Amino acid sequence: MTGLGRHIAGLIAADGPIPVSEYMALCLFHPRHGYYRTREPFGARGDFITAPEVSQMFGELVAVWLYQAWIANGRPLPVTVAEIGPGRGTLMKDMLRTWARLDPAFFAEARFALIETSPRLTEIQRETLGAVAERVTWHETVATLPHAPLLIVGNELFDAIPVRQFVRTASGWRERMVGLDEAGRLAFFAGAASLDPSLLPADAGTAPEGAIVELAPARSALMADIAARIAARGGAGLFIDYGYLEAGVGDTLQALKDHAPDDVLAHPGEADLTTHVDFAALGGVARAHGLKVSTATQGAFLLTMGLLERAGRLGADADEAARQAITAQVERLAAPDQMGDLFKVLAVLPKDAADVPFPARD
Repeated sequence: MTGLGRHIAGLIAADGPIPVSEYMALCLFHPRHGYYRTREPFGARGDFITAPEVSQMFGELVAVWLYQAWIANGRPLPVTVAEIGPGRGTLMKDMLRTWARLDPAFFAEARFALIETSPRLTEIQRETLGAVAERVTWHETVATLPHAPLLIVGNELFDAIPVRQFVRTASGWRERMVGLDEAGRLAFFAGAASLDPSLLPADAGTAPEGAIVELAPARSALMADIAARIAARGGAGLFIDYGYLEAGVGDTLQALKDHAPDDVLAHPGEADLTTHVDFAALGGVARAHGLKVSTATQGAFLLTMGLLERAGRLGADADEAARQAITAQVERLAAPDQMGDLFKVLAVLPKDAADVPFPARD
């Protein structure tokens, strides 16, 4: 058992089983042993590779969308452009380079921010940004951002925010807990806490015993904070993550270690834990704040924003090996059997903002 595993087992032995949401939070964010506090999760040396690490084209096209959203808001200045959960800082680096070329006046006048809670990742982001880091300020929460229109992007942000799980039992839906089995190992149990039936997805009534429902109040709270700022001051939000567009029954809790699936209870603090994102729920929060909401697959979004055209320009003067690499990057980002369909995109804008390029839903 890992050091964090022994710590969690001690907590459970003293106070009883803990909810899945608390287990996730401890595994990911424990100050001494948490995965994001102690490891380099991103890139080939980490446990997963995010879209900005796949190709510069991803960041360039996201930057163009945010710029179009700024225009749709009436070109307000000052404006804050922020990334929340910025990983290594690769996305912001590519966006800053794009804005500097696209509109030097915008690049000079806008204020750029990264929202990051990890001191270790903050240092990595500074290294990634290099000289342009002097244009960026760091914040631990959305609350400390300047009081100005906000353009904000989050890539693979919401999947790491802990969720509550409920399991269907013979006596109804009960909160899923992490406890200790007879051998002292971490194991799942059904707790005593029940679930308000109004919070269940539409297909929950026919779910069999043992089925899992996931609720994410912490994700909704973060979206509410962001949506309230955009509703009050203008701006836009763009959020990309793997998940589903309609709520449903299912256990999506998963662990990834050394680029391979892992048992979610096997290596606390040493494996990344995530769940799929319910984009319908996040969109509902934004609509409740008076914003207009659009959703699409990542593949459709990138193609609408000009992925193929950008790839063609990059490959025009490249050698054959480079063109093949660019083609592979396009496939990785947009193909339905790779990131294209699994990852979804949520865009939020004030209702009075002009239209911004976005795929039409069928």
